[in-house]
Amino acid sequence: MRAHHFSYSLFITAALASNVSADPPSPEQVRAAATKSLALLQKSAAKYTEHRQCFSCHHQALPTLAFTTAKEHGFDVDEKVIAHQLKHTADFLTKNRDNYTKGKGQGGQADTAGYAMLTLHAGGWKADDTTAAVVEYLLQRDTDRDHWRTTSQRPPSEASTFTTTYLALAALKNFAPESKKEAIDARIEKTRKWLLSTKPKDTEDRVFQLRALKLVGAIKKDVQAAADELVKLQRKDGGWAQLDKLESDAYATGSVLVALHQAGGLDVKGGAYQRGVKFLVDSQKDDGSWYIKSRSKPFQLYFESGFPHTKDQWISCAGSSWAATALVLACK
Repeated sequence: MRAHHFSYSLFITAALASNVSADPPSPEQVRAAATKSLALLQKSAAKYTEHRQCFSCHHQALPTLAFTTAKEHGFDVDEKVIAHQLKHTADFLTKNRDNYTKGKGQGGQADTAGYAMLTLHAGGWKADDTTAAVVEYLLQRDTDRDHWRTTSQRPPSEASTFTTTYLALAALKNFAPESKKEAIDARIEKTRKWLLSTKPKDTEDRVFQLRALKLVGAIKKDVQAAADELVKLQRKDGGWAQLDKLESDAYATGSVLVALHQAGGLDVKGGAYQRGVKFLVDSQKDDGSWYIKSRSKPFQLYFESGFPHTKDQWISCAGSSWAATALVLACK
């Protein structure tokens, strides 16, 4: 997704949000912080696959987005790490291919399938029989609705209907067989109306509402309005919070910055983005991670993935992936 010119309205909003006067970190500091995080993420993502054959958004999807974005921006990322994550993801989807063609899906339903397809797209995976089966599954799912529903309650990454809907839309657009174009266009049109008429409740909702509006080709005014709302929520510390009652953290801040730049056209050199970058650099741990406290109830056997923060390692890995991606984008 390419950033577009920063709108005048969004510029004004960002200027009004200015509450932090401290100098932003230097380009060298930003690059060093991103590099340190990427090294940790590569190590942990590889370690995860030694323990689990299943795909995860926190150790495959979001880290792979960080790796591929970093590679595009000239960072030293091990190609073998990316290839390994793509194969792990593709193998997981292939194992469930019969269920997709029958419309049954897999555990995590559209969330898991959507994140997996996002991972493959980020890595440049070519459409094949398996991706076609997942597209068929997503077309069969929730046909009685104007969006895709989430079936998980693992906030923030697997609890928002906006996230699930964006992931499904992205999979359909990125891997659409020509024979399904008419059906996909019909779903997109129906979903566009839902995106515009449904009020987001938290930061995750707003991030993926913005992404989805851009993806479905909503008019510039509507995309800009969604971006403006996110900018207004920037805290005095430069960060964003998952919920109004929570403190700013790297998951919310990183995901907002990436969405604002890629879908909302926010200039990475502008004040709002740079204040977010400063928050991320200042809050990074010495090991390259960011700590985020989990809001999800554990349901899998615990194991160490090589990522810090013990029982909070999954969300901390996901949040660190968003943060690393945001820092990489700032390195222009």
